[in-house]
Amino acid sequence: MSTSSIAEEVATQETNTHETKITNEISSGESPPSQTQLKEQKLSCRKFSRYDSLDVEANKLHPINHHSSKNGGWLVTLHLAFQSIGVVYGDIGTSPLYVLSSTFPGGINHNDDILAVLSLILYTITLIPLIKYVFIVLRATDNGEGGTFAMYSLICRHAKIGLIPSQEPADQDVSTFQLANHRLLRASIFKSKLEKSKFAKFFLLIITMLGTSMVIGDGILTPSISVLSAVGGIKEATSAMTEERIVWISVGILVFLFMFQRMGTDKVGYAFAPIIFVWFIFIAGIGIYNFIKYDPLVIKALNPKYILDYFRRNHKNAWISLGGVVLCTTGTEALFADVGHFSVRSIRISTCAVTYPALILAYTGQAAYLRKNNSDVSDTFFKSIPGPMYWPMFVVAIFAAIIASQAMISGTFSIIQQSLSLGCFPRVKIVHTSSKYEGQVYIPEINYLLMVACVAVTLAFKNTVKIGNAYGIAVVFVMTLTSAFLVLIMIMIWKTKILLVILYVLVIASVELVYLSSVLYKFDQGGYLPVAFAMFLMSIMFTWNYVYRKKYYFELDHKVSPEKLKEVIIDTNSYRLPGLAIFYSELVHGIPPIFKHYVENVPALPSVLVFVSIKSLPISKVPMEERFLFRRVRPNDLNVFRCVVRYGYTDVRNEQEPFEKLLVERLGEFIKEDYKFSIVEESQGNHEEMDSDGSGNGENVDHDQEAVKRDIEVLEEAWRAGIVHFVGEQEVVAGKGASLGKRILIDYAFNFLKRNLRQSNEVFDIPQKRMLKVGMTYEL
Repeated sequence: MSTSSIAEEVATQETNTHETKITNEISSGESPPSQTQLKEQKLSCRKFSRYDSLDVEANKLHPINHHSSKNGGWLVTLHLAFQSIGVVYGDIGTSPLYVLSSTFPGGINHNDDILAVLSLILYTITLIPLIKYVFIVLRATDNGEGGTFAMYSLICRHAKIGLIPSQEPADQDVSTFQLANHRLLRASIFKSKLEKSKFAKFFLLIITMLGTSMVIGDGILTPSISVLSAVGGIKEATSAMTEERIVWISVGILVFLFMFQRMGTDKVGYAFAPIIFVWFIFIAGIGIYNFIKYDPLVIKALNPKYILDYFRRNHKNAWISLGGVVLCTTGTEALFADVGHFSVRSIRISTCAVTYPALILAYTGQAAYLRKNNSDVSDTFFKSIPGPMYWPMFVVAIFAAIIASQAMISGTFSIIQQSLSLGCFPRVKIVHTSSKYEGQVYIPEINYLLMVACVAVTLAFKNTVKIGNAYGIAVVFVMTLTSAFLVLIMIMIWKTKILLVILYVLVIASVELVYLSSVLYKFDQGGYLPVAFAMFLMSIMFTWNYVYRKKYYFELDHKVSPEKLKEVIIDTNSYRLPGLAIFYSELVHGIPPIFKHYVENVPALPSVLVFVSIKSLPISKVPMEERFLFRRVRPNDLNVFRCVVRYGYTDVRNEQEPFEKLLVERLGEFIKEDYKFSIVEESQGNHEEMDSDGSGNGENVDHDQEAVKRDIEVLEEAWRAGIVHFVGEQEVVAGKGASLGKRILIDYAFNFLKRNLRQSNEVFDIPQKRMLKVGMTYEL
């Protein structure tokens, strides 16, 4: 009988009762079961083969409440909805500052063109941010996490398209893995084709990196265009404010914004939410005022006939103007990327109750004003403000523009965290800024890089025209990519009816492609900027991921099998000293080659060895109860264990959890539990000789009890003697005969990134005083 089939059978057998009982006794500190109990267990378990200890641990699932802080009832949801107003919607909320001026850069040729553009804006906001993202895309979150990498990891979990062979059957037993049980023939065929195509695997990874890079580029452009647009409004009040002064004021505001990020999303959200809330009230109120005062008949824009007439009149210019119209959706991707900071329900509430109505009223009011004042189109927003409201609105606009940047900055932090855990980004420090709400993170290195890039863009372009062209490409490309991933998820995971998938492609995806064709027309007018950013970031991500995969395969090819471990230790005549050694590696299958290298040069080993493999699963979180998997390397007297420590891509490693203590406690539990299954193995060998009353087994039981007691004493003695952390310091070089491109990629690009970014011991928070680095050269 195979191990997997045994594991399934055990789940329905009475032995689970005994296992739970033993586990409870261990955790409560009680003594192991008596000989009589063990004899009964032996008789009931006699028909089973020996478990793989990794499977034993993996099947110890504990019920947990995922995102419990976000599912604490309506009060928590409303708090998060209020916070989200200040973090998520600043970008899309301030789009009325520049959308109409960007749509009509050459002025208004026909008064009905205003109705046509208003119609385009109303239907675009309804179709993309509301229907697509709020009601469809938010269903594609990965255990509450959103963004490009979250969708990619969701697909990886349902199809074997990952490029690193670290998957294990036990991973699917994690309670947050959440695989779909029902299958359709269409989905199975599609999945099979993906898994068999190496090109498809690489293509999905590259496209994911490109989309992520575009989102980060969006996080650079958003602060620049938002702040410049708002500060530029002061020109309506005084002619003394020159363009140079506006630029430097904007730079000062941007620096302040990024310095404030260290406070965390929780504090930023509560600080900014009231301001954005007031902003939405103001723009909605002014919209209603202008609608009533100037032209209530703009309601005719609900008729899509005006859109057709607009294209008949303006032809190519109408198509080009779509690049301005699509700016009304800026920040929509942040709504999805930032959902991990809040919750799906809170995002839906805040969008439907506040953001969407306010934007509809604001654009309707601006269109009504322009119907009577065509010449004011270059600065529609500030000129449409009633006189007494100008200065209050200007002040709120400045703050709102500052806050608009927060959506993409928070989204960038979330996406970087996800890509880091999946081996697609160099090591950076992840700081959780809230103990109350999960998913709220701050990354110092990325924050300062974004600040420098934003300031550079602002000083270089000095106005919103070219930045707007660049902005449109970044926004529409990411939305189109999200649609592509969503279609994969619909077919392969949701098993959506094919007619609904076709309907989505025809209605929403086709509209996005039309917008994409329009913004690409302005590639040479500033549109190259996000592409340049994306190529730069993507080259970093690809370099890191490429060498990361090569290193993994090198360790896999040169691993020390558990069977050869005793031979290595005996051949080198290693002396065992009291203590516990933890060898860190990313290799899941086998013992890393760096151990053999260490033993050959230092013939002394602590009495207990634990090979810890840090592994990222394609899920957002792994419950603490299911994080550790253990396997004992035979024979037992070696006191050598393998441990896989599993993390989701939003889990923080060793920041608030006592890793050493937790590992030793779980190892002790495993040793106590493992001896029970060794009895099963022994009972199978003696099955034919055993009597029905279990006579003749007392000596074996006594021996097992003594063995587990001895092993626990060795572990406790090693714990008291001290723990030493062994971290591999691999020198990566291109192998002999490597091509020039490979040498540049490995010898120069990767090693440059490695030298200038955080080392593994800093990321894992390993104590410096008890850490030893073992150097070894990898020829890839």
